[in-house]
Amino acid sequence: MPNIFLFKQAQDVTGLDWRLLAAVSYRESHWDTFNTSPTNVRGLMMLTESTADLMGVTDRLDPKQSIPAGAKYIMKLKDTIPERIPEPDRTYMALAAYNIGYAHLEDARVLAKRLGLNPDSWADIKKTLVLLKNPDYYTTLKYGYASGGAPVVFVESVRSYQRILEKYQPEHNSEMYKLRIARN
Repeated sequence: MPNIFLFKQAQDVTGLDWRLLAAVSYRESHWDTFNTSPTNVRGLMMLTESTADLMGVTDRLDPKQSIPAGAKYIMKLKDTIPERIPEPDRTYMALAAYNIGYAHLEDARVLAKRLGLNPDSWADIKKTLVLLKNPDYYTTLKYGYASGGAPVVFVESVRSYQRILEKYQPEHNSEMYKLRIARN
């Protein structure tokens, strides 16, 4: 596992539980700092070149850049999702967008509404994301085809990994951490 401290620092900056961030990193790269996909997605948080540029990352293989950038990007996606969507659905949708892109998440939400499902519910969005592979549906949507099963598996895997980390790793109290740093 990479240095836990980096995930805790990212929590201090974003407010996202460090165990969620570590779970995302595990699902993305299996904590392999040098992981590179065939599509050139790289590093612990498997950042694309465009996401890295957007987040000011100069070296995607550097955990000190990759982890906080991935965390900030998840928060950016979360902030883009309508505020009316409650937790934990809001976080799950942000994670799905991290995996598949915000545009395809929005297509899944549009499709949910068309099908009489709740576009603000992760349980219903899981049902419509998988339909983004079906031409009967994706041809009627703005952003078209997507491998919609991938973000469903991604989010559910992250949730499972997070539960494991929560069982064996204590939460990080950002305020206590800040007090300790201030004293030293």
